[in-house]
Amino acid sequence: MIERELVVSNRLGLHARATARLVQLLSGYKCGATLIAKGREVNAKSIMGVMLLAAGPGTPVVLRVDGEDEAAAADAVAELFERRFDEES
Repeated sequence: MIERELVVSNRLGLHARATARLVQLLSGYKCGATLIAKGREVNAKSIMGVMLLAAGPGTPVVLRVDGEDEAAAADAVAELFERRFDEES
């Protein structure tokens, strides 16, 4: 199991489009994925679950991945967060 601390750094936070990008990215991996923020823990492969976090800009989140391709999944998600979900140039 791998845990990574990330910060939502895009201007609009984890809104519908950013959440869809995250879920779509994770759907390509076999490992389980969880996001934890504001005392809530949700399935990171569920659009509705991630939306329920209501994670705005600056919100710290913990990504937890567990499974055979967990390292690749954790790296890919961290890169997506660093790129601000490809929303800002």
